[in-house]
Amino acid sequence: MDRTLESLRHIIAQVLPHRDPALVFKDYSAERKNDVILPLKSTVFSRVNVVSMLQEFWESKQQQRAAFPSEGVVVYESLPSPGPPFVSYVTLPGGSCFGNFQCCLSRAEARRDAAKVALINSLFNELPSRRITKEFIMESVQEAVASTSGTLDDADDPSTSIGAYHYMLESNMGKTMLEFQELMTIFQLLHWNGSLKALRETKCSRQEVISYYSQYSLDEKMRSHMALDWIMKEKESPGILSQELRMALRELEEARKAGQELRFYKEKKEILSLALTQIYSDPDTSSPSDDQLSLTALCGYH
Repeated sequence: MDRTLESLRHIIAQVLPHRDPALVFKDYSAERKNDVILPLKSTVFSRVNVVSMLQEFWESKQQQRAAFPSEGVVVYESLPSPGPPFVSYVTLPGGSCFGNFQCCLSRAEARRDAAKVALINSLFNELPSRRITKEFIMESVQEAVASTSGTLDDADDPSTSIGAYHYMLESNMGKTMLEFQELMTIFQLLHWNGSLKALRETKCSRQEVISYYSQYSLDEKMRSHMALDWIMKEKESPGILSQELRMALRELEEARKAGQELRFYKEKKEILSLALTQIYSDPDTSSPSDDQLSLTALCGYH
């Protein structure tokens, strides 16, 4: 961890030259949990304004190399609550989301705790080990093979899940894990939504699906399309929306307390909430609009 601490101080000196790295990481201690870095001691960042520093960090990165140029600033969201414990989320440029994992007795404390988790993960994301390289891809594929029934030979076959993962990693060579996470979240949602299964039935190859959706960001247009899918599911199986929303809220709460990156769980909640809102506000929401992403568009891609 001493070498990691030295690397983090070097990153601070590069990205935020006016900050004192020794002061920022006073009594530094952290652990990796669910591929997210959590500060263990309350003294980490205790002498700095973490909310301000997180904002400065991403503004500096955008100025230096136009990281996530389509995105704006760091965004905070506090859940309405009549009293403690309070919950706060912070969304970074590019879409990665973190929340306070400690029990917080004030909204300000929850905001600072979420910013602390987001800041230390933003810093770790700058380490060379968090960038997709040939060595990283090899290790990741081996780990994927070990956790499934696949083989290393599958890595060269895009029709397999291991091969698709290998292809996706190679297509994002040089990117950081937070940058890669946005694409991964899209495919997690497509799998959850049932869209990937529908695409397989249309004989679209995994490479075509990956190439197609790699062109898109997770925006309101895509959320609206997925919400429409869930409205159709609700018509087929009344009550499924409420059931899925309860499950999504439970998963989001458990993931936040475990210190996980939260975007996938939070997007599920937003999509399902949007679908319920549309059902109760507009009886004609099941009519697809011309500008929505569609399976027909993807089938025509090739």
